[in-house]
Amino acid sequence: MKFLVLWELDVALLRAEIIQSVMRMPDYAQKLRDQGKLVARYHVVGKHGGAWIYDVDSNEELERLLAMAPVYNYAHYKVIALAEMDTPADILQPVPEAQ
Repeated sequence: MKFLVLWELDVALLRAEIIQSVMRMPDYAQKLRDQGKLVARYHVVGKHGGAWIYDVDSNEELERLLAMAPVYNYAHYKVIALAEMDTPADILQPVPEAQ
């Protein structure tokens, strides 16, 4: 199951411990990449956060990985489930005629 997770820091909360948490995010990302759980990660221009694409076995696994993120308690999350995009020929099938 793939998910796009958009996360953004609550800038009003910025203080030293939050900056330290942000600095730990690259190591956390590398750990997830090594496990095959993180497909890609991007910075969202103009925002204080990112866009990460996870590939996990379940919703529960995604929740656990998000909760383990160093910035979990300092960020707002938007989770979007992703599905493979098939070609129209694969999706559109003739409707069987009524008998």
